[in-house]
Amino acid sequence: MTNTLSCRSMLHAIPFPNTCIPNRTSLHLQRKRRVSTKLRASASLPDTDGVHVEYTPWLIVGLGNPGNKYHETRHNVGFEMIDRISQKEGIKLNTIQSKALLGIGSIGEVPILLVKPQTYMNFSGESVGSLAAYYQVPLRHILLVYDEMSLPNGVMRLQPKGGHGHHNGLKNVIDNLDACRGFPRLCIGIGNPPGTMDMKAYLLQKFSLEERKQVDGALEQGAEAVRILILKGFDENITKFNLGQKYKYHKV
Repeated sequence: MTNTLSCRSMLHAIPFPNTCIPNRTSLHLQRKRRVSTKLRASASLPDTDGVHVEYTPWLIVGLGNPGNKYHETRHNVGFEMIDRISQKEGIKLNTIQSKALLGIGSIGEVPILLVKPQTYMNFSGESVGSLAAYYQVPLRHILLVYDEMSLPNGVMRLQPKGGHGHHNGLKNVIDNLDACRGFPRLCIGIGNPPGTMDMKAYLLQKFSLEERKQVDGALEQGAEAVRILILKGFDENITKFNLGQKYKYHKV
């Protein structure tokens, strides 16, 4: 409990804009705070007058299933991305809160929370909704990372919003955010099951050696794309990233 309170105090030292939090408990949590002219972070809101800059933390959530049984399976690439960001940014995942493994740190000057829900995939929204309300994270700063069968293995797509695409974990998150879909998401392609292979068996299968090589490369690229998103938002760099991913396997 002490660790959780200190984590919250760290984040609450950062002023938050008056932004709606998409959760049933959000109405009484909304508030407006002014920011010191000494605090500067261009990641969230553009600095238009050169004086006041407000920003909020990001909630970066990887979807997956807990336990060694599911480690490095296709359905757990969301967890792997959180681990990769944790390593690159030096953020330890050492707190348990809202049925999730949590790490608190920053990218540049922007505070972030790395989250791996421990509820199992189909109930991931329980953790996301609770943490978004507790830390007062607005919808536009909730980044969800998950596996996507409609994309080739190792190909990614970073979008500002979207639907659930029949992904049960993503659908549960939307349900726990009052059916709001306007949050960013990083999809990591795992391809479709071959032939008549059962979809569930495919999702819970580990990658082949060649597929693992592609996924490892994607995780490195994805972690860098997340850093750019946090620091600069959805700018031309993200457009370039998505274009490069689209034609990743179509080199001339």
